[in-house]
Amino acid sequence: MKSKNVYERKINYYETDRMGIVHHSNYIRFMEEARCDWLESVDMPFAAMEEVGVTIPTIAVNCEYKHHVSFGDTILIEMYTTEYTGVRMTVKYTITHKLTGKIVATGETKHCFTNKELKPINLKKYAPQFSEKFEGLLEEASRFLGTPPKNI
Repeated sequence: MKSKNVYERKINYYETDRMGIVHHSNYIRFMEEARCDWLESVDMPFAAMEEVGVTIPTIAVNCEYKHHVSFGDTILIEMYTTEYTGVRMTVKYTITHKLTGKIVATGETKHCFTNKELKPINLKKYAPQFSEKFEGLLEEASRFLGTPPKNI
């Protein structure tokens, strides 16, 4: 499975602060937008998962800021699944300035899978059609990054 794991986004004026740079809280939103777009590109939109009763809450976020961006700049957000267990998933992000190629930020989000009542589930048993796709994303990332998959 080949995923569209790069998301392109232009910075809006309202996302900047008094210093004229993107406020740090927006990077978390950018990662969420990118992840939603990415899952749609591999035929796993949130709406389809919710139809079968699956939700993917974020349980941890980490973001390291390396360089600022401003209104009108375009960023590229590259992401990979680096851990998938059926119960949990980790996604890593590299955000770069499209024009300069500078790394703007790196980040990681951790997620679990739950049912509509927000009780943890094992996606391998609850929705195997989605689990197989996440396993494929993990394998794709491990080939690209040259790391062994963290699939427990």
